[in-house]
Amino acid sequence: MRSELLFGKPLRTDEERTERLGVWTAVPVLGLDALASASYGPEAALTVLLPLGSAAASRIVPAITACILGVLFAVFFSYRQTIPAYPNGGGSFTVAKENLGRYPAVLAGAALAIDYILNAAVAISAGVGALVSAVPELLPYTLPLCLGVLLLLIVVNLHGVRSAGLVFMLPAYAFALCLGATIAIGLAKIFISHGHPDALVSPPQIHALRTALTPWLFARAFASGCTALTGIEAVSNAVPLFREPAVVHARRTLTVLAIGLGMLLSGIAVLAGFYRIGATPPGAAGYQSVISQMVSAVAGRGLFYYATMTAVILVLALSANTSFADFPRVCRLLALDEFLPAEFAHRGSRLVYSAGIVVLGIFCGGLLIAFDGITDRLIPLFAIGAFLAFTLSQLGMVAHWRRTRGWRAVQAFVVNALGALATATTLVVIAVAKFKQGAWLSLCVIPPFLGLLFAIRRYHERIERQIHATGPLTLGNLREPIVVVPLKRLDRVSRQALRFALSLSDEVRVVQILAEELNTENLTPTWTRDVEEPVRAAGRIPPQLIVVPSSYREFFGPFTEYLRVLAAAEADRDVAVVVPELVEKRWYHFLLRHRTTLLKGLLILNGIPRVVVVTVPWHLKT
Repeated sequence: MRSELLFGKPLRTDEERTERLGVWTAVPVLGLDALASASYGPEAALTVLLPLGSAAASRIVPAITACILGVLFAVFFSYRQTIPAYPNGGGSFTVAKENLGRYPAVLAGAALAIDYILNAAVAISAGVGALVSAVPELLPYTLPLCLGVLLLLIVVNLHGVRSAGLVFMLPAYAFALCLGATIAIGLAKIFISHGHPDALVSPPQIHALRTALTPWLFARAFASGCTALTGIEAVSNAVPLFREPAVVHARRTLTVLAIGLGMLLSGIAVLAGFYRIGATPPGAAGYQSVISQMVSAVAGRGLFYYATMTAVILVLALSANTSFADFPRVCRLLALDEFLPAEFAHRGSRLVYSAGIVVLGIFCGGLLIAFDGITDRLIPLFAIGAFLAFTLSQLGMVAHWRRTRGWRAVQAFVVNALGALATATTLVVIAVAKFKQGAWLSLCVIPPFLGLLFAIRRYHERIERQIHATGPLTLGNLREPIVVVPLKRLDRVSRQALRFALSLSDEVRVVQILAEELNTENLTPTWTRDVEEPVRAAGRIPPQLIVVPSSYREFFGPFTEYLRVLAAAEADRDVAVVVPELVEKRWYHFLLRHRTTLLKGLLILNGIPRVVVVTVPWHLKT
């Protein structure tokens, strides 16, 4: 009941269609990251240009934005073709697997998984960064605010896909409307003033530390600004989430996101140039986000400013939802191919991949704590995984169209080839430009993560080789097992286990490990009266009592050694160990009575062949 209050009522499998998305609900679920990155992408570029001063940086950012828009539309047209080619989810992993092979596919999956973790951390920190720029008094509480937003996202996504869409719909469209209105008003003022608009609130001006723009500085700014393109692939990964016709709805959603993001990036770049808006040092006193400066300059600090900043803050913080929608699906694909544990491929009670959501939350929280929730510290780690996955996906589509005949296939081949060239070039620029600022960490994390995925795959393959069997079930040489019951005393719990053991076999052995510290009751004096005589009277063979002294006052060692000797002497028979277990109602009682669980674990892991462990529970009354 408590879980239902938090996560909602469980959904049956046949209710899945009620959770599917249309275009306008898909935008907030899958597109918040793409739209919201218009806020921190330009700011990331302007932050790199800080040494040139605010005035010079604001004049350069339109050129950088033009390059970013070129890459955006190359990626857009490429993924627009991927969706109908792979209607069951044309993510980078699927496309690379079917066209390039296993190793490129796993590389794409690993890169996307790492990028989604980083994306969630960057989005949350950017949202909280916008909040503290509007309310500077909250700056000391940046990290707790980030963790609070993360917890909210985990709970909302565990509640279900449709619930996430409904929750995020109002902030998403309020963000687009307010930011679009700001850009429209700013452009109108530029036109009316003949290119010399007056800022209602003057942006802070940072003085230049250097005068020349070098190609290297331009490349670094472009690399940071490309973080605005992450999240654009989310739609192609999640085609099965859409209502029928799923391909049509997915392509329309992708078009809405690409056009919306392109308009926002272009508008911000133009306003930054004419209003001389630059970045301020992140995490320092007096910090103001670029969006805050832009809205203040265009509309002042009245009601519209606070309405817009509220929408920006909500969307930035909640834009991590794109990662929560797609990271579990990438993990599911890896799990289906046995590169991750099977739990990642199982849907929870609300028809979402709960394991992926929880794991993403844990890793994202760790990143936020490690980097104090400061966006600029996380940005250098960002986008490498996304552009690596973009490139592999486009190369996979190039291979796909090479096998397809027809004029349309030739056109599609050219589009995907250009997309692959654009994303590969951008990937190289990002990796080189951001290497010293922290990109080396992402590049160093991907190889060991790949190693882990392939180690999990080898583990599954090794198990399958050993347990695989075909043909009819063999029933030769069936014999009753030898039953061994470890007992400390003849109480109610032990008596129930002993009764069960007698029902399994005529050969039952009760083993007592005697040592003063073990508080064991010696059963030898009363064994004949309490056990042997009642068993004979019932027409059964009495169990044999075996007493094993423990010289070193331990139980587990002597008992497992007895089993080892018995299993070696009776190599053609199973040995069933019947373990009496007292079961209590409260979970914390386990901390007080855990020896039975430890015994079962040791028996299972000791490697003695043909030893079977059977638990006989005795439930304690409340």
